[in-house]
Amino acid sequence: MVGFLPLDEALEIMLAEACPLSAEDVRIAEAHDRTLAKPIVARIASPRVDSSAMDGYAVRDQDISRLPARLRVSGESFAGTARPPSLSPGEAVRIFTGAPVPDGADRVVIQENCTRVDDMVEVREFGTGRHIRPAGQDFEEGAELLAAGARLTPRSLVAAAGADMAVVSAVRRPRVAILGTGDELVQPGEARGRPGTIPESISPAIAAMIVETGGEVVQRVHLPDEVAVLTNWAREALVEADLVVVTGGASVGERDYAKDMFGGKLELLFSKIAIKPGKPVWLGRHGSSLVLGLPGNPTSALVTARLFLIPLVSGMAGRSPSSALNWQEGIAGAPFPANGNRETLERAQWVGGRLVRLKSQDSSSQTMLAGADVLVRREVDAPEVLTGEKVRYLDF
Repeated sequence: MVGFLPLDEALEIMLAEACPLSAEDVRIAEAHDRTLAKPIVARIASPRVDSSAMDGYAVRDQDISRLPARLRVSGESFAGTARPPSLSPGEAVRIFTGAPVPDGADRVVIQENCTRVDDMVEVREFGTGRHIRPAGQDFEEGAELLAAGARLTPRSLVAAAGADMAVVSAVRRPRVAILGTGDELVQPGEARGRPGTIPESISPAIAAMIVETGGEVVQRVHLPDEVAVLTNWAREALVEADLVVVTGGASVGERDYAKDMFGGKLELLFSKIAIKPGKPVWLGRHGSSLVLGLPGNPTSALVTARLFLIPLVSGMAGRSPSSALNWQEGIAGAPFPANGNRETLERAQWVGGRLVRLKSQDSSSQTMLAGADVLVRREVDAPEVLTGEKVRYLDF
């Protein structure tokens, strides 16, 4: 469409802005789902000393060369205690899992193969396993366990904590403000008693997207279509947030003030894209903050949030923004009609391993959103897709 930016060009502009924020120190107990700004380097070895892998008795091989062998129990070794004295000939040390192994010991004989009487133990048999974990078997001191850019999952947190890290350096979470506009909107639960109004249904979903993607919602308000009020809130949001998301007010009506509320210092990176739904989406920069404008219709808002908000927040949080745009191929389970002169993102769901177009593609539909699994991308003037043919989709 003349005067409208193609989707791929708009995505390219957005991806260039989706850069990691600065680093901050985060306590390990609060670091889940954060992205490392610096690698995790082990401050200690694991295990720190030769350690027992089983409960039993630490012995020397030469003392159990003939079975049964009777040995004097010279001491005990528990996990978290100092290393016991070296083994002398004819001695054994009672030892437990994770405990340090005394010098001179060649193996740990499991307790099921031993009989203890007072301070003597009889070793009846033993297998091929030595049941000793050498010092540094898991990792040595100074080893890099996790690279910068790694996302801290519950599993990788084990490695970070095991490296003796109380604090990690992580990319700062993007602070995001959500400014909803529209005189007709009221908070959910209030519309029934106020004729002419509708529930504001977009911002809860946008907030959930932000949190799931690694951001932090620092402000979420619904504002009337009054320039002075909008301008004051925009000014405050720009101080507090790295990214301001505005919903609604981006069309050409008399009360559409989404861009005007930011004043003359707003640098528009793109405005209006040749897609359906979501044509009014826009992106700008105001000082050090980014501003993303989403359409006011629910489906349009969620589709454009999936295309632009999720990759943008991902990149700012230190994740891979391009990974959030992982287009894939699937098989159509029913026909998709021929497309028109605007690139279209059609909502579809999985049925029996194939993609079926949802019956309503209206940009204001809310019930269809609950059943949508993917966005199927249809190019300009694309012909009808028949059952069994391939379509290109993005998880929604």
